[in-house]
Order: sequence, then structure tokens, then C-alpha cells
Amino acid sequence: MGHKLSRGRENVDIVPQGRFSISEEAPPRYIAREENDDASASPGVHHVSDITEVPQIVVTMEAGGDSTVRQGSTQDVRRPSLYSTLDEVPQLDFYTNTTFLGRQRRNRPTLETLRRAFDDGDTASNAGSAATEALPDLSDVQGHVEGAATKAKAAKPPVRFGWVTGVMIRCMLNIWGVVLFLRLSWITAKAGIILTWVIILLSVVITTVTALSVSAISTNGRVKSGGAYFMISRTLGPEIGGPIGMVFSFANAIACAFHSVGFAETVGTLLKENDAIMVDDVNDVRIIGVITVTLLLLISLAGMEWEAKTQVLFFLMLMVTFANYFVGTFLFPTPNKQAQGFFSYQKDIFIENLLPDKRNSDGYFFEMFSIFFPSAIGILAGANISGDLKNPGHAIPKGTLMAILVTTISYLAISVTLGACVIRDATGDMADQLIMNVTEVSVMTEACEGLGCQFGWNFTRCLHGAACQYGLANDKQVLRMVSGFGPLIIAGLFAASLSSALAFLVSAPKVFQCLCRDNIYPYISFFAKGYGKNDEPLRAYLLTYIIALAFILIGDLNTVAPVISNFFLCSYALINFSCFHASITNSPGWRPSFRYYNRWVALFGAVVSVVIMFLLTWQTALITLCLILLLLGYVTYKKPEVNWGSSMQANKYNMALSYSVSLSGVEDHVKNYRPQCLVLTGPPPLRPALVDFVGSFTKNISLMICGDILMDDKSALPQRSADSLLKWLNRRKVRSFYTQMNGDCLREGARTLLQATGLGKLKPNTLVMGFKTNWRESAPCSLDDYVNTIYDTFDANYGVCILRLMDGLDVTEELMCEDNAGFEHDESPEQQSSNDSTEEDSDQDSFQPGHQDHTPNDQITTVFQTKQGKKTIDVYWISDDGGLTLLIPYLLTRRKHWRNCKVRVFVVGQQQTIEEDRKEMVCLLQSFRLDVHDVIVITDSERPPLAKNVKRFEGSIAPFRLSGEQEDRMAPLRSDSPWPWRLSEKELDAFKTKSEKKVRLNEIIRRNSKHAALVIVSLPVPQSDCPSSLYMAWLDALTCGLHCPALLIRGNQQNVLTFYCQ
Repeated sequence: MGHKLSRGRENVDIVPQGRFSISEEAPPRYIAREENDDASASPGVHHVSDITEVPQIVVTMEAGGDSTVRQGSTQDVRRPSLYSTLDEVPQLDFYTNTTFLGRQRRNRPTLETLRRAFDDGDTASNAGSAATEALPDLSDVQGHVEGAATKAKAAKPPVRFGWVTGVMIRCMLNIWGVVLFLRLSWITAKAGIILTWVIILLSVVITTVTALSVSAISTNGRVKSGGAYFMISRTLGPEIGGPIGMVFSFANAIACAFHSVGFAETVGTLLKENDAIMVDDVNDVRIIGVITVTLLLLISLAGMEWEAKTQVLFFLMLMVTFANYFVGTFLFPTPNKQAQGFFSYQKDIFIENLLPDKRNSDGYFFEMFSIFFPSAIGILAGANISGDLKNPGHAIPKGTLMAILVTTISYLAISVTLGACVIRDATGDMADQLIMNVTEVSVMTEACEGLGCQFGWNFTRCLHGAACQYGLANDKQVLRMVSGFGPLIIAGLFAASLSSALAFLVSAPKVFQCLCRDNIYPYISFFAKGYGKNDEPLRAYLLTYIIALAFILIGDLNTVAPVISNFFLCSYALINFSCFHASITNSPGWRPSFRYYNRWVALFGAVVSVVIMFLLTWQTALITLCLILLLLGYVTYKKPEVNWGSSMQANKYNMALSYSVSLSGVEDHVKNYRPQCLVLTGPPPLRPALVDFVGSFTKNISLMICGDILMDDKSALPQRSADSLLKWLNRRKVRSFYTQMNGDCLREGARTLLQATGLGKLKPNTLVMGFKTNWRESAPCSLDDYVNTIYDTFDANYGVCILRLMDGLDVTEELMCEDNAGFEHDESPEQQSSNDSTEEDSDQDSFQPGHQDHTPNDQITTVFQTKQGKKTIDVYWISDDGGLTLLIPYLLTRRKHWRNCKVRVFVVGQQQTIEEDRKEMVCLLQSFRLDVHDVIVITDSERPPLAKNVKRFEGSIAPFRLSGEQEDRMAPLRSDSPWPWRLSEKELDAFKTKSEKKVRLNEIIRRNSKHAALVIVSLPVPQSDCPSSLYMAWLDALTCGLHCPALLIRGNQQNVLTFYCQ
């Protein structure tokens, strides 16, 4: 319940980074010089990215002979506030999670340090001297930093990219993929220019909205490696981030295969044109795809620097390719190109290609969209390597949005130029050219059908089902034919497909490595290891390579495309939802520096992404959704111990606050009564049985608060101790709050807890405490406090429960014995080694009696954690308290450990009316709908108790009886007496009958409940004229001699059970 703490004087650990002035009147003097004395350090804090090497230590000597340590020009000095020499001005160092290279991590002085500096009698000069003494040895510091500087010079810094090379170029290369060169012309022919633009713009809307969400998330704090997974998991938490990280990594690996297959198709076409087929069309694609992805893997393994140089080379090649294509559209077509359907810019061709092909079947729009959308998935290419960017918060928004703008213009321009220059069907046969002379023109016109007739070509057979290989609808290499120099288009296609495949091959391992390091899923930590200066995930590279190979063996772009579309649409939906959810929670921590986003636009993007998922291929979307739910279920069940400050946590707070406020306006009703318990446990690990018992009937039902009263010390425990005790409760699977309260004694602390604990309707209505087993040996004031606590509880209109175990509730001595090496002789060396390592690992969570910032290493098993079998719960309902005495056992039997126990109710009656009394009680219990196994009427309660039991009772109160002299000095009012806990002969005679009834009831309980799992007895209400020692003797007499747990319980005399519907 309560425990005492003794706190000695703690040393104030102050390690200033430089010399400061002792006087408050004059400002502190700082000296910061470069090693060559050319420049002085400018004040301010440098960003982490600006520090490229370890600053050199400079020692300056001042007039007093004091030495001051400086670390170059980074101003690694202590800058005190105007208020105090111990206080400090705001600095970046105080907010970073990691330390700078070669620098000690800086911590601001604690409140305790600032308050105790002068409260303990220290003067400013004493504080200054203490700070000087706290400085580390100069030679040690100099040697440490010089060693760090040597290592920093020996190791090359990791490669970091800006927004152009790291994000914009990378995203553009991913968006300009195989779809642009191999499928855009076919989509334009099938859907027409207008619907093609609709498909492009719809994709752009989704990607732009997603890019805005990504920009907002990436600028709400520093983004590390992990890309989309890192953003979603840190925003929505591991429950959503874990599944999407797994799916997104897999999708990137499939996208690598997709672009590799696109490259292989092009090479296969070239082999076919030159009669160099290796096996057949499909197997050639597979062979080339495997070789391609293997070469890309080797480039990736060479490091990010080589990969970035390769990407720049691909980008330059694509720029030349686009220039070559647009120049080709203006050139006069040769007869060979005309035979393949290219006639340069023609109004009639443009009008004809505006609308969809009439030969299309229904549902072609979403089929076209599913094939085109993979071209837009590259917007996260820059975000996926966020750990390799110089400034992710600046590079990701700027580079991603710029890439979307440029690539959108290029897609729209290429689709409209193709639709204005090339007809849908052409034979490629020079013999189909019409001879347009005067005599034959009318005859030839009547025999020719289609748009080609207007330009002197007869492609009529293409309209009648003949297999034509050229034109927008048939030739996948239309861009090559239209361009000024065909081989450059092949080079551009190679660059686009290879750059996209390479980017996805790099992205997937980076994301998967971050997921593995978070330890959300089992058996994948093997892939978390990084190598080299850039922490390259070589193992994850090999896994991505294997997955890509598996999908390359499919050998068909149109089959792989819908799978990728679904996975990436799912990722985009969750990214947009992350932004929406973080915005809607109104968390103060949501402060993105990117302002051009809107929560409702983000929600729109999430909904549209999900809808399109099912419109494309509902089967694949359903499989994706089931996979997400399966992974989500695992993470929810496992509950990883991570705290990322997610919006889910903020939402829980908002919901709890909203419901708590709304609940305050709801009037209480007996049907909704729940025993909300304030449990006086002290530190919960010291009374685990009390915690387990209350948790067994309050878990997922009602409120439980473990109260800890801190006596003889006006300072509460450190917050880390409260946190560790909550962790102990969570590990024990007890759903409870923990609160600490200062108090000079048990009564004062309990009274404060009764008044202050709770929030609105979430306020305790029942006090649970342990039985005071040492009441005979304890100090009289302690005994009085215990009984007065029960008085105060009833005065506050609370119910009271007192739990007693035969061996007591406090396990302090047991814990001390476990920690004493002298009691561990029976352990083997292996067990001892294992225990030592366990204690070492959980040192921060261990509790030692007398220490105030630890919790126990292991969980002590109590009787309430084991199955009770088919025993009974015996309820001695001696007094009607409103039904709380019956409600507690009912709630217990709903738990699996107590499910097989039978409840027996004992009531007091007369022998003459035993049947009527039993029927009346059975009827009442049935009206309450309580499953009671048996009702037993006690008819011999009026018999006198056995003499030996009476003698034992009198012996328990003998130390508290007044002597003759003390009785003469006894005041008329007990409250005015100097010994309010002592008993006079007059009082003993007055309460003799009541005392004998308590002893007799104990005899009945011991006779009927020998094999019970739990005995519940109505708690007698203490009267104001009853001495505290006598009342404790009654409680002791009621429960003594029982080998099972005993619970004394009394409600507040208000109904907690009802048989009415309203």
C-alpha cells in the first residue's frame, strides 16, 4: 500500500563544455579559436550535415591559469542563460537523438540540478568550482577526440545526394519506363487521345496527391532510410507500417522484374528482326531478363556511388532520345515509314485517333489504366533512398513534384504527337501503295477502306481481320519508327527500362532493411545487416534478386503489370491516409514545413486509390487486402515495443478525451455499474497477488488503479520508476493505471488518493487493500491509520475490499532472498550465468527493495494466475450491501481460471424457516440472473463459540487492554484519549456479543469451506465508538485459519444489481 523512501544527497553531475563566468553581473566570456588563429568561431549551432570532420581541440590559457577546452569552430562550448550560470540557452544538441561525430552528447541541466544548486546552501562560486571539477581530464578528452578525428579522416564519408540527382532524376527515370516506349502507343490506339489523356491525368492526380502527402510527412521531422515504409510506420505506427513495408518491398522487387522484362522484350524483338532467336519468343525474354537483372545486381553491389553515376548516364541518354523523337515527327515520312502508318502531322489522323477504337470491347478503359499505371509508380524512387539524401525534407518535396510535372508533360506530348502522326493499322507492305492517276482514282477509292486511302495506301485488309504488324494498335516499336534515328530510341528504351529496374532493385532492399531492423516480424532480422560506408543491405539485395527472377520467368508484361498496380495503389492509399490521419488528430507534433497539402485531398487520394484497386482487378485487390489484414493481425497480436509518436497514439488520446468528456454528462445507472477499484498496492511488484486478484475481475470490464503512497519523503519517485512499474504491469498482462501520492501516513495518502484519483466518470468507487497481518506488532499509530482509512473510505461513499492470504501479500523478503547470492547454491553454473545475463539485460527494469527506480526481473507466480479447477467460491452474504458481495464472484467466474468454479451463497436464517429463507434467496438470485450453484442457510450462528477460540481471540487483544491506572485517566471521548487504540473493560463487555459472533462465524466458515478456492465474507462496518484494535481483532477472527484466499467486502449500501430492464 504505502512504502517509505530515504533519499540521500545526490551529486549534481555538471559537465560544462567550456569556462563560464561566475559573476551574474558580467556576461560569460568565451574564447573559441581555430588552430591557426585565423578566424573565431561564429556563435550559433551548426547543422549535422555541415560538419564534415572532427574539430580539433584548442586549449586556451586565461589570466587565472584556468584551461578551457574548445573543439574548433563548431562552438562546442557551454553558453549559460542570463538567469543562471547553470542554466543554458536553447541549442540543437539538446534535441538530437544521436551524437555528432567526435562530440559528447549534450544534455540540458535537470530541474533538480537547477533547483538544488542553491537550495542546499551552495553559492554561485561553489557551483562554479563544482562545474570546473566536473570537467574531464584534458589529456583524456584530447586523446579521445584526436582518435576520433584520425578515424574520421581514414574512413571516407558516406555518399549523399541532393534533390536533383537523388530525387528528381531518379523519379523521372522510374516514370519514363518501358510503358512509355512499348505500351503508350498501343494505349493511344485503343483508348484514343482523349481517354489516353484521361488515363494519364488520373494517374497524375493520384501520384500528385500522394506526392503532396509524402512531402508533408517527409518534412515533419528528419526522415531516415526506409522510404515509404519509414514514413507510414512513423506516422501510423507499426500496425499499419509493418504490413505496408512488407508489401511495398515486395512490390518494388516485382517492379524490377517488370522493367527487366520490358528490356528483354525489346532485345528479343531485335533478335527476331535479325533472325537470331535463341529458343523462342517467350524463353528468349526469360533468358535475357535473367541476364539483365544479374548485371544490375552487380552494379548495385558496387555501391550507391556507382549506381548514381549509372543513373545520370541513363538520364542523358533519354534526353537525347526524346529530342530525337520530336525531331522525327516533323520530318517528311519516307515510303517505308508510310507503309508502317506514319504520315507526320495530319489533321485527319488526329481527329480519327481522338476517340477510342470501335473494335474495343467493354471494360477496356480500366484494362488500359492497369497497364499504364505502373509507369507512374516511380514517384517514390527518391523517397525510398531517403537515408542517402543530404536533406530529405528539402529534396523529397522539390524533386518529386518537379519530376511529376516534367514527366506528365512528356507523356501528354508523346501521346498527342503519336495520335496526330500515325494511323491505327498498317501492313508495312510497299505493294499496298496506291497509284493515284486520273483514270483509276475513282475505282481504287471505291475498293479502298480506311484512313490510309486518303494518303495513297490501301490498308483495307487490316480492317477485315488480317494480321497487321504495324500502326499504333499493332507495332510496339512505333516510337522507333517515328524518330529521326531509330537506334537512339532503342538506346532510350534500354536506358529507361534499365534505369527503372536498377532503381527498384535498389529501393526494395533499402525499404526491407529498415523493416527488418525494426524487428516487427520474426525470422527476417538476418536481412537487416548493412555493409560498407553506406550501410548497403547486401543480403536484402540477394533476396530482391531472387524475387525478381521468379517474376521474370513469367515473361509477360501485361500479366505482371496489374499485380504491381495493386501493390503500389495500396501503398499510395496508406500514404495518403497517413497524411490525413496525422492532420485530423490535431497533434501538436504534426508540424510539416511543407504547407501545400490538404487533409481532405489526402483522404480523396486514399479513397480513389482503393476504388481503382478493385476496378482494375478485384481478385488481385482482394488478395492484397487479405495479405495486409494478415500481416496487420500479427503485428496487432504481437504488439512490438516501439514508440514512434504515431498519429494512432494521438488519435487514442483524442478518443479517450472525447469519450471521457461525453461520459461525464451521462447519469449513472445501476445496470452499467462496474467495480472501479483503487488498489493500495504500494509498488505493484511487492504485492503481486493483490494486483492479480483485482486484475482478474476488472480486466476489459472496469477501471483499476494501483495506488502507491510515498511516506516520509516529499519528493515523488522519478518518472522512469513509474514507467518501469507500468511496464511490469503490462508484462503481467494486467490492465491497470499506476499513480503515486505523497503522504505522511497511510490515512493521509489514501484520503488524497480517494479525492484526487480518477477523471470524470472514470473514478474509483471501491477501495481494495491488503489485510494488515502484522497488526499486533505494528506501531499503535499505524494500526489506527489502517482502521481510519476504512472509516474515511466509507465516509467517501466507497466500497471496501480487504484481501487476506495465509502467507501474506508482501513479497519483499522473497525478492530480497532471490537477489541474495547466499541462497543460490543449488543452481548450476549454466543457470547462474543465464540468470546473470538476464539481470544484466533488464537492469533498468529491476526492482530492489530500498531502491526506487527499478522493477523486478522476473514475475512471481501467485495463486490467482493458476486454474482453480472445480473448487467452489463460497460467499457468506451476512449483510446486504447493495449486491457488491455477489457481483465480484460473478465477474470472477467469467475468467478462464475461475470458469469451472461453482458459487455457493451462505445466508443467515432460522431453523424454523429454513426452507422459506432458502427459496426467498434462490428467487432473489434468479431475479439477478446470477449463476449460483447452491444456497445454504446457516441456522447455528447463534450458538456460542468454542472456548479455545474465544481464548485465542482474547489473547489477540490482550496487548491492547488498558491497565487500571490508564482506565482512570481515560477521557470521556475516545477521540480525546491519549490511547484511542486501547480497550477498556467496559468496552470489552459492551462489544462481547459482537466479538463472539465473529468468532462463531469463523468456525462456520472453516467447517464449510475447507476446500474452497476463495471465501468472500461481508465486511463489518466499523462504528465510531469501536477501538481500532478491537476492529482489527474482528477482521482477524473472521479470516484466521483459512487455507484459501479470503476477501472481506462491503459495498456502499447502494444497489449495484437490479432485475429491472430500465
